[in-house]
Amino acid sequence: MAPCSTVILGTGSYAPAGILSNDDLAKRMETSDEWIRTRTGIRERRIAAPGENVSDMGAKAAAAALADAGLKASDIDLLIVATITPDLPMPATACLIQNLLGVPTNAACFDLNAACSGFIYALDTACAMLSSGRYKKALVIGVEKLSSIIDWKDRTTCVLFGDGAGAAVVGLVPGSGRGLLGTRLGAYGDSAELLWIPAGGSRTPATPESILRGDHCIRMKGKEVFKLAVRAMDEAAREILEQHGLHSDQIACVIPHQANLRIIEAIAQYLELPIDRFFINVDRYGNTSAASIPLALDEARRSGRIKEGDITLLVAFGAGLTYGSALIRW
Repeated sequence: MAPCSTVILGTGSYAPAGILSNDDLAKRMETSDEWIRTRTGIRERRIAAPGENVSDMGAKAAAAALADAGLKASDIDLLIVATITPDLPMPATACLIQNLLGVPTNAACFDLNAACSGFIYALDTACAMLSSGRYKKALVIGVEKLSSIIDWKDRTTCVLFGDGAGAAVVGLVPGSGRGLLGTRLGAYGDSAELLWIPAGGSRTPATPESILRGDHCIRMKGKEVFKLAVRAMDEAAREILEQHGLHSDQIACVIPHQANLRIIEAIAQYLELPIDRFFINVDRYGNTSAASIPLALDEARRSGRIKEGDITLLVAFGAGLTYGSALIRW
């Protein structure tokens, strides 16, 4: 029997209609478009409408990915959702999306929390499960409603984040040479409190006092996160290239986590790649955490930035602090 490769068969994305610009934020707090753009490269972000849930956004991105792959929901037997903003603590948002899409009841459905690295973690998980031979078609979704966990009085964090979703359909295809070539995953668990939400879990359940303190919102030590993010993404990118005997100039397109333009520029400098080799949409969406890479990946494919035979590098970091990279040949 011929060997099979795990291949991305289709991609899709969804962004809420609501746009929150830097000028809009400047009307709410002491900031400006210039202050935000200079430090982050962000000029606007998307905000989900009232009642627009993570499951709704994820289902729309997934439907677009299925259409791109020429498949139906009934073809899916594995559904993984990467998110830190699930609709509910339980059940998994994957189960809610399964119901919305009509994915069969014999499909495995679960959520995965690796924050902004979530899509790469979920992609690796899906590919491993497919390679086991027990699953045939996987739907991998990265989706966030970060507007629901932001302290809108904290200008150091609220200017950074937005809402959105991206998805990919992954399947086994006979032959080798294309598809997911490999991944490199890791985490710095000793740095968990650099980027975290202090309350809301079993360690610190919700109380009136924790809500008043804003402990259910994102907290971040920006300078420390910046330094570790650059280090982790650089190492993850270099190591996976070395593993596969590739040089950075053989990468046609880099899809980095869209957290901050300054981080992306630093990675480009370390890898000695021109910035135009990187696909960048952080200016329009801000940081959408687990949705960041699949949303950018879909836009890159649909805009013609990714062509058959190209090698694409995905690289991310996130709360945990998790990090990861993946190589894909199209």
